[in-house]
Amino acid sequence: MIDLYTAATPNGHKVSIALEELGTNYTLHEIDLATGTQKQDWFLQLCPNGRIPVIVDRAADDFAVFESGAILIYLAEQAGALLPAGAKARSVVLQWLMFQMGGIGPMMGQANVFFRYFPEKIQPAIDRYQGECRRLFRVLDRHLADHEYLAGDYSIADIANWAWVRTHRWSGVEIEDMAHLRRWRDAIRARPAVQRGILRPASKIDLTQDEDEQARVFAARARVMVETGQSDKSGV
Repeated sequence: MIDLYTAATPNGHKVSIALEELGTNYTLHEIDLATGTQKQDWFLQLCPNGRIPVIVDRAADDFAVFESGAILIYLAEQAGALLPAGAKARSVVLQWLMFQMGGIGPMMGQANVFFRYFPEKIQPAIDRYQGECRRLFRVLDRHLADHEYLAGDYSIADIANWAWVRTHRWSGVEIEDMAHLRRWRDAIRARPAVQRGILRPASKIDLTQDEDEQARVFAARARVMVETGQSDKSGV
């Protein structure tokens, strides 16, 4: 049994999607980021960094794992799926997982901050981070021109990158000129486990669409979280 402590963010959905894909029995515990639950002592015992998601493996002496990439690797290894055993094939999956962890996530997170949440519109910063997002998306698009998935078979690398790429409009970045990336995005979105995973928990707004009044309210709430340090600047 896995306890999942999470919220409706790209990093959170990476783990809920993986759990659904693997058919792992888990209990969802939604964390209210706006009230700072992730900064409470009990949560910091699980994740010293005070960020979601975190899992606790009750079948392994309540072993806690934090950092979404580390969680994906742990779950895949435990289940023997979504991560190949062979050294080279495993390395390819981990390379694309790290591509998301070190590139896609941080750059989209910063684009979100300056495009959606920061009280001032600092256009050079917006241009910088949106431009880097587009560059990274083009890397994915070129690779996917010759590959159905990022690393051979469908894997945790696809799950990690997809959970962020699907929200590209929230970062103010369009991908209409990237046919291969859009094909991959749509194919993964059609998977039943993915559809279940992005509802565990469900976001209060649709991060895949353009801004509306509900989104503006959400952005204002997220702005407060960014300014007070309650957000990781990428997970909302």
